[in-house]
Amino acid sequence: MEWRLFADLAEAAGDRRVTVDVADGATVGDALDALLESHPPLQERLFDDSGSLYDHINILRNGENIMVGDGLDTPVDSDDELAVFPPVSGG
Repeated sequence: MEWRLFADLAEAAGDRRVTVDVADGATVGDALDALLESHPPLQERLFDDSGSLYDHINILRNGENIMVGDGLDTPVDSDDELAVFPPVSGG
């Protein structure tokens, strides 16, 4: 399964695309754990001190925001594309 990372998240990971392996029946949370295991610097950019995902972080599964559905408990398939976006500002 592939993660697409944007802006400073890609810089922290050292790449814009990261492939992770997860078991059958995995969730977005499992895939996120695999991403963090292989790229620990992302932890502090995605989660606060209490271990909660920052409110301003957006995670998409195949272009759909996971927070509209089951959040980190959203099921994933091996061919899914996951994307994580930091806040974006500008004018």
